[in-house]
Amino acid sequence: MNLGRRHFSRDRQGRYRPELSGQERTLLAALPTQAMELMEQKDASTRRLFPTAYPDDAQAEEEYRTLMGDSLVAHHRRALETLAEGASAQALSLEELEGWMGGLEVLRLMLGTRLEVREDMEWIDPDDPRAPELAVYAWLSLLQEEVTEALADALAGTPGDPDR
Repeated sequence: MNLGRRHFSRDRQGRYRPELSGQERTLLAALPTQAMELMEQKDASTRRLFPTAYPDDAQAEEEYRTLMGDSLVAHHRRALETLAEGASAQALSLEELEGWMGGLEVLRLMLGTRLEVREDMEWIDPDDPRAPELAVYAWLSLLQEEVTEALADALAGTPGDPDR
């Protein structure tokens, strides 16, 4: 995985081109499936996907879960499916790129929860047994940042790369 290059460019038709290696595409296709399985199992790593809305009111929290639970699961599932389906795409629409944003966020929240990532964490220690997973987390964070930049450019009306 090459962290020194931009992963998204925009063509003249306004579509976004994910410039990813085969290994990166394979990983982006596989991770959402794993995440969906963990959501179905209600794994502890999914707790940040479903934050408590009413921490001081158990009844209101239960009502919220009843009303919104399935909707939240469906929302996360759609984002993960968009990411997995688009992993092999040569170009993405604005809507698909927005789906990637959501899918990357779901993956980062789950992996960050599992790895107990904190904001004050320094660079990855290669001797840390979690180093490979932390590297994936860092890569997902980079992709999400670049998707954010691409979406911000679209909002600002920045034209696509004329060389494409």
